[in-house]
Amino acid sequence: MAGEELISGRAASFGRRAADYAQHRPDYPVAAVEWALAPVAAERPRVLDLAAGTGKLTAMIAALGLDVVAVEPDDAMRAELSALLPEVTALSGAAERIPLPDASVDAVLVGQALHWFDHERALPEIGRVLRRGGVLAGLWLDDDTSVEWVAGMDRIYTAHTPGDESRGMVLPVELGPFEPQEQAEFPHRQRRTAETLVATAATHSKLLTMPEPERGQALDRMLAYLKSRPETAEGEFDFPMRAVVLRAIRS
Repeated sequence: MAGEELISGRAASFGRRAADYAQHRPDYPVAAVEWALAPVAAERPRVLDLAAGTGKLTAMIAALGLDVVAVEPDDAMRAELSALLPEVTALSGAAERIPLPDASVDAVLVGQALHWFDHERALPEIGRVLRRGGVLAGLWLDDDTSVEWVAGMDRIYTAHTPGDESRGMVLPVELGPFEPQEQAEFPHRQRRTAETLVATAATHSKLLTMPEPERGQALDRMLAYLKSRPETAEGEFDFPMRAVVLRAIRS
């Protein structure tokens, strides 16, 4: 499997571990979500959480008291979202075919998913449902490898998952009706144990699509490393991350 087929396979891998994703994936820092929405915050915006997954970002938008609609293509992921947030409208759809009318939302937020989109189709479609002056923002969580033990964990992960055919942290605004993008970063932490941090890693697409026994060997190496470190060997600890946010205004 290569190129776009590999990307598509990885993007579709999450549903079969939807419950694990809901349990182990981190949320986002409130400050990052607020910064993403700042250009429209005074208007009590209606927000679309696009590729909403199990509702990690949806829940935070709802907690801010905002009107939010979630769109998610995977049935299993969307079922987890609806179980967690029954009051939120959750629709089947994708970035390339959003089931909403023209200019019907004030903001489109995309958590940890914009790199999976077919950008040439998705950016004009996002521009269609977003009213003029509205905001598009992509949010990503990344390990804070400035911390020495986190860098060691990351080296083990990348040794077992070389290369990356995804599109990375990008907001290709030139493909849609958007003004130049802005970027900000925010520190974040997730309370973990060695076992639950490995369980979180196991929900990443590269490991979800890795064949056995390689997958089990990679996870075992990560656990052995965490058990060897004084910071992570016993009990709970803070896993340091950073949230990267890219936003652009609909022109």
